[in-house]
Amino acid sequence: MYLIDTHQHLILRGRLGYAWADAIPALAASDFTPEDYATLTRGRGILGTLFMETGVDDADYQAEARHVAGLVGSGGLLGQIASCRPETDDGFDAWLEECDGLDVVGFRRILHVVDDGLSQTEGFRRNLRKIGRRGLPFDLCVLARQHAIAEDLIRSCPDQVLVLDHCGNPDIAAGAFAPWAESLARLAQFPNLYVKLSGITANCAPGTVSVGLLQPYVDHVIACFGPERVIWGSDWPVVTINASLPQWIDMTRAMLAPRSDDERHRIGTANACEVYGL
Repeated sequence: MYLIDTHQHLILRGRLGYAWADAIPALAASDFTPEDYATLTRGRGILGTLFMETGVDDADYQAEARHVAGLVGSGGLLGQIASCRPETDDGFDAWLEECDGLDVVGFRRILHVVDDGLSQTEGFRRNLRKIGRRGLPFDLCVLARQHAIAEDLIRSCPDQVLVLDHCGNPDIAAGAFAPWAESLARLAQFPNLYVKLSGITANCAPGTVSVGLLQPYVDHVIACFGPERVIWGSDWPVVTINASLPQWIDMTRAMLAPRSDDERHRIGTANACEVYGL
C-alpha cells in the first residue's frame, strides 16, 4: 500500500515562530526538517508529500508559504496547503493571487485555536467561497465539540470542497467515542466534505496508542464517508507526541489491511490526487 502524505508539517525555528509548539515537550526540543522526514520514511512506501501549514505565529504565515514554495519539487514535496485568514478582507484577495505562484493546492485556517464565532460570520464564508471558485479545497480543523459549528459552515458553502482534518478530532483519551461518532455521521452527509485519516494518535492518553484502540475510530470514519472520501496524512511531527512516524505508518497499514486493494489505493493515494489536483 503506497501513501501520499497530505499532512506533513515542518518546524524551522531559525526562520519562523511556533509559539504553540514551544509549549509541547515533544516538539520544543528541536527543529523538524525535510531531511528528518526523509530519514524516517525511507523505504516505507511514501510516494510524495504535501506540506501542511504549521500554525506559525500570525506574523509569519505568509513567510512560511513563501519559504516552502522554494522547497517544492525536492524531496518528494508535491505542493503545499497554505494558511489564510478568511476573517479579514484586507489583503485576502491579494494573498490568494500570490499563492497562485507558490505551488499552493489548498488552504487552511485552524479553527480550534480561535473564537468559535470566527467562522460564523458572513465575511469569513464569503472569502471561503472565493477559495472554492478557484477550484481549491479548504482543510477544516476543528475539535469534536465544534462539529455543529463545522456543520453550519459546510452548509453555507455547498460548492467548496472541504477536508475534515484528523478524523474530526475525537477525544480518544476521554473515551468519548459515542458523541464524536454521532456528530461525524451528520457531517459525512455533506457530499463536498472529505475526511483526513491523520492526527488521532495525539488525541490518545500517553502510553495507550495501539491498533486495537484506534481501529474502531478508523472503521467508523470509513463507514461514514466511504473509502472514496478518506485521505491519509501523517501529521508529522505532531504525531510524535504519542507515537513515532514509522509507527503511525505501520498502524495505518494494519488498520486498513482488511480493506480491498482498491479501497487501500483510494485512501492511500488516489483521493489525495483527486482532491488536491496532484
